[in-house]
Amino acid sequence: MPLTRVALGGLDPLFIGAGRAVVAAALAAGALALTRQALPRGRQWVRLAVVAGGVVAGFPLLTSYALTEVPASHGAVVIAMLPAATAVIAVLRTGERPVRAFWVFAALGAVAAVGFAVLQGGGAGHLQRADLLLVLAVLACATGYAEGGVISRELGSWQTISWALVLAAPVMLALTATSMVADPPSASPTQWLCFAYLACVSMFLGFFAWYRGLAIGPMAQVSQVQLAQPVLSITWAGLLLGERITWLTALGGLAVVACAASASRARTARARPS
Repeated sequence: MPLTRVALGGLDPLFIGAGRAVVAAALAAGALALTRQALPRGRQWVRLAVVAGGVVAGFPLLTSYALTEVPASHGAVVIAMLPAATAVIAVLRTGERPVRAFWVFAALGAVAAVGFAVLQGGGAGHLQRADLLLVLAVLACATGYAEGGVISRELGSWQTISWALVLAAPVMLALTATSMVADPPSASPTQWLCFAYLACVSMFLGFFAWYRGLAIGPMAQVSQVQLAQPVLSITWAGLLLGERITWLTALGGLAVVACAASASRARTARARPS
């Protein structure tokens, strides 16, 4: 979140959201070619398309546009719904049956995050367009995480994100070209460095460990590691961008984290042997 905000100072949101995927796809294609990976088969391509739609296209594009309107700290708290959303979709995808308390706390986490967005925007009548984009980004990313975790058990972790990037490359390349024609990129070295981090780490290398962890599972439990994300994002937004950390932001983050943590405990309590 904070580095996206920095990059937006000189780069178009469409260029950031799509261009980072193009750079990552080039790295992925090289890695797949050098290691002579076998092509995915049959329905695996459809499942990779779900991963690509969620984490290669959906989340980067939606968050890039959202962060043109709201601070990184605001985006971080709304994105704090992601652990609970990932857990819910993972449960639905894998057919697990968690206890009722899991669903209660997961729903409370979503309500707390949306409530924060409403209050931060000035009331129910002032819910910002960026908040809708961030919620859609959460749903897209959670779906991509859950499906990616499942297919990583078949293809491998880095292979999964690599094939998803390659599959999405033609569309993302077209979007990048469109952005460059409409608004040629003109950024400072710092802004280009932030873009490079988003492309190489956030869009590619970070998924090596993340999908490996989800593949080992259980996914609903592993997904709760993301609870550190809003805290870290808000902290870096304060340090790098000088954003003011208000009590409302802090309390909103704590409420969402508490609900998501409770959902995780409720789910793992059922899985633990008696």
